[in-house]
Amino acid sequence: MNPRILLVIVSCLLSVVTGGVLARKATDTSGGQTQVEASPKGKNQQPRRERPLIGLSMDTLKEERWQVDRRLFIEQAQSLGADVIVQDANSSDSRQIQDVEVLLTKKVDALVIIPHNGAAMAKAVQMAHEAGVPVLSYDRLITGCDLDLYITFDNVKVGELQAQFIADRIPAGGKLRLLRIYGSKTDNNAFLFKKGQDNVLNPLIAAGKIEVVFEDWAEDWKPENAKKIANAAITQGKGVNFDAVLASNDGTAGGAIQALIEENAAGKIIVTGQDADLAACQRIVQGTQTMTVYKPIQKLATGAAAAAVKLAARRPLVARSEIDNGQTAVPSILLEIVAVTKENIDATVIADGFRPKEEVYRR
Repeated sequence: MNPRILLVIVSCLLSVVTGGVLARKATDTSGGQTQVEASPKGKNQQPRRERPLIGLSMDTLKEERWQVDRRLFIEQAQSLGADVIVQDANSSDSRQIQDVEVLLTKKVDALVIIPHNGAAMAKAVQMAHEAGVPVLSYDRLITGCDLDLYITFDNVKVGELQAQFIADRIPAGGKLRLLRIYGSKTDNNAFLFKKGQDNVLNPLIAAGKIEVVFEDWAEDWKPENAKKIANAAITQGKGVNFDAVLASNDGTAGGAIQALIEENAAGKIIVTGQDADLAACQRIVQGTQTMTVYKPIQKLATGAAAAAVKLAARRPLVARSEIDNGQTAVPSILLEIVAVTKENIDATVIADGFRPKEEVYRR
């Protein structure tokens, strides 16, 4: 047989085999990386359109942070030649499942989910795979399913940064009294933040250098629920009997600070946060919040959009990490974070263009 004809036949066969392969993870022994294959883990392959269509299922748009994520994600996806349909679940598990059903009926080529409840959304991943659609879990991990890809920040490190900030301010030869406000129990990240915090705090608690005077979980990350926790701590202690508030994000930090304002204690108590929300940045320069963890949302949103476009186009991509979600080791992309205070806010959040200086310093 003519060698050129034989080569064409072999190439065609390889293309057919590759196109029919289910998504899988392959370890590159030279670099320890995980390659996410081009095809989804679902049973049915749907024809691909000229411009890939990506479905973005969001837990909520009530928080300022998620509005930024949506905007940046859409802009990046469109710049890469894809279209995006967004659904907002308003922090409802049943609503988010319905949103995914809607996106799948619109024949999206890839699905990106910011889950309200990581465990509940395993059903959504199964539905997507049955429709032949790959799923990327955005910032929050979807657990108990054969997830295709996860992109987030190192959330254990987030908690470690917050706790270390507190630990570095233990008075010499003394003890620091601490109020801990965790996130929502429906968000797997809240447990990762706590894990990181515990890594730093537990030895100090055992040594008697830190005393946790009150702790609780803020349902749905709502500031008003964090305020109730802070109020309960103040009532129990018959006043502000703590030196620091370890709040897991800026929303809960804001709720705690409202309770401190009512006690004329704002600015006198160390308060941590996370997300570099505009209100939090303003509080930092004003002195009522002490720190936040800046997670460069632009890198997360644009990275997720680029990955989603590759999944939608069935092009392989590389993930350098893996995260166990209770069922499988999920190929994961982990991004770096930084602690932000009044001293470095200009060189980080503002220098990156994440927050305009005139808005941060606005009175």
